[in-house]
Amino acid sequence: MPALVLLGAQWGDEGKGKATDLLGGSVDYVVRYQGGNNAGHTVVVGDQKYALHLLPSGILSPGCTPVIGNGVVVDPSVLLSELSGLQERGVDTSKLLVSGNAHLITSYHATLDKTTERFLGKRRIGTTGRGIGPSYADKINRVGIRVQDLFDESILMQKIEAALDFKNQVLAKLYNRRAISAQQVADELLGYAEQLKGYVADTTLILNDAIDDGKVVLFEGGQGTLLDVDHGTYPFVTSSNPTAGGACTGAGVGPTKISRVIGILKAYTTRVGAGPFPTELFDDDGEALRRIGGEFGVTTGRNRRCGWFDAVIARYATRVNGLTDFFLTKLDVLTGWEQIPVCVAYEIEGERTTELPYNQSDFHHAKPVYEYLPGWSEDITKAKTFADLPKNAQAYVKALEEMSGAPISAIGVGPGRDETIEINSFL
Repeated sequence: MPALVLLGAQWGDEGKGKATDLLGGSVDYVVRYQGGNNAGHTVVVGDQKYALHLLPSGILSPGCTPVIGNGVVVDPSVLLSELSGLQERGVDTSKLLVSGNAHLITSYHATLDKTTERFLGKRRIGTTGRGIGPSYADKINRVGIRVQDLFDESILMQKIEAALDFKNQVLAKLYNRRAISAQQVADELLGYAEQLKGYVADTTLILNDAIDDGKVVLFEGGQGTLLDVDHGTYPFVTSSNPTAGGACTGAGVGPTKISRVIGILKAYTTRVGAGPFPTELFDDDGEALRRIGGEFGVTTGRNRRCGWFDAVIARYATRVNGLTDFFLTKLDVLTGWEQIPVCVAYEIEGERTTELPYNQSDFHHAKPVYEYLPGWSEDITKAKTFADLPKNAQAYVKALEEMSGAPISAIGVGPGRDETIEINSFL
């Protein structure tokens, strides 16, 4: 049975929660392998809408074990609050597993994140201010605090003091902020230990054993390919690797065990935060996409920037992730346009290119080259098969598939759990 990676093929917010939930009934484990509570998934079950930030989408599937892998950074207060909110709504959260090697987001990480963004002014990155970047920085600088440290008070205190030695100097001397008390941070973190203890496990061992036993394991990326710290639009990126390779390091599973990589594509393009966006719209069409598509961040509440579909980005995602399939979401949002532009190439200083430029300056100056596809006016939310779609909608999907370089195996035609056309099974 397969081990699958499911990830965003654009700048995030593509609808990964819907795709994960579609597979949830057939999947034994769903694993978040990177990011933190700066990501968000919206899953609609019947008339109930669930906004998940840190928890894997599989937590809503009764037969599935949700896992937070070692590559995730965990804000314990957010995790416990999210668990409590689901429990109040009758969701069983007892099967959740959290890697003891996952790093913690502390209160001083969030303080540094917000303070640094304010200090940068016009040069700010557009972070969520939740401490994700500073937590990952501590991890790489080897002064991070892991989940397992909550259960050894002496080690925890030593690590907090080591982390704050430098940070308090920065806060006081550069930002004119008060120093943070190591004891206060320790007391706060220790207060979470007992509540989290029952969830903590050696998730790498559990997941490898599960795959060896023929279980279906789905690795769920947060954010998207173009926000990857190595392969995205740096520096306007997240602090981790949402791309397929991140699943291996973020969950402790070797690449030879991954059998399929599914990219989630929105039928148009959005992004949140600063950074280049060649197909961004500043007109009525952009506002209509935002309004009809409900393009507001699940986690941040910020308006998403909206634009037409970008095939250059889709091809790039196929290449860097080794995508085997696409799940196309929100096709219904495009209903009503007489013509739908699709970006097929960029023009950069008079030169046409069909590949994403590796040079940051070139990408900033890229102008979209559009082809125009005929639209449709029929309601597609009740479509159950590909043949049920209007001819122009079918042609649009086929054109995107050809341009993107991998088969489109499922199509989202509405927000509901059952409003999906499955063309080829992912399993």
